[in-house]
Amino acid sequence: MTDPFFRSGSTVSGGLDRVTFDAGLRGHMQRVFAYMGGGLAMTGALAWVVAHTALAQIIYGTPLQYVVMFAPLVFVLVMQFRMQSLSLGTLQILFWAFCGTMGLSLGSIFLVYTDTSVARAFFATAADFGAMALYGYATKRDLTGMGAFMMMGLLGILIASIVNIFLMSSMMQWVVSIMSILIFTGLTAYDTQRIKQSYAESYGSDANNKMAVFGALSLYLDFINIFMSLLRLTGDRR
Repeated sequence: MTDPFFRSGSTVSGGLDRVTFDAGLRGHMQRVFAYMGGGLAMTGALAWVVAHTALAQIIYGTPLQYVVMFAPLVFVLVMQFRMQSLSLGTLQILFWAFCGTMGLSLGSIFLVYTDTSVARAFFATAADFGAMALYGYATKRDLTGMGAFMMMGLLGILIASIVNIFLMSSMMQWVVSIMSILIFTGLTAYDTQRIKQSYAESYGSDANNKMAVFGALSLYLDFINIFMSLLRLTGDRR
């Protein structure tokens, strides 16, 4: 991994001084985590509202449940495949729409698990995520190799999850949950470093803001997957 700074001076490639680059990078990472935190807050608030109002019956008691189940995937695919052509404003709308439909979908966890279990899993996830994000941001070690390994593990988890739909094995579900926690914990560090390294002042504010949205999406998905896996392992059912 190359150091973006000249080792013999106080400037970075592109002629920017180190202080200016550091300030820009901090602002970029703050935007990433602000998007992510806002997305999680929206998801959590909507999930709670759905579970504690008549919306639960309207959504989960009708075919609408399939709409809110697959809508987040649609939003992610549109964002991924239309990134270059989408304006920043449209990309932001799609991100918030994704987080909102995730909230509608995840409201069911409050119907399955106790509020205490949900809160416990959330705070445990926050501690795990925070530690790994800090590590990914601060470490000088190149995490590219680890990221590639984690992506292969993620593919294995997807295959095992599909197989278990037919087997319905509680042991396999337990193993998948454990592996998911480990893999998405590692991906949190990798994604944080990747987001940090992708920043460049010369890209311009529009491009960097787009990358901030995509960075937030990656970290949001890491957080949600750790949270759901922990909840499946430790949650007390109603």
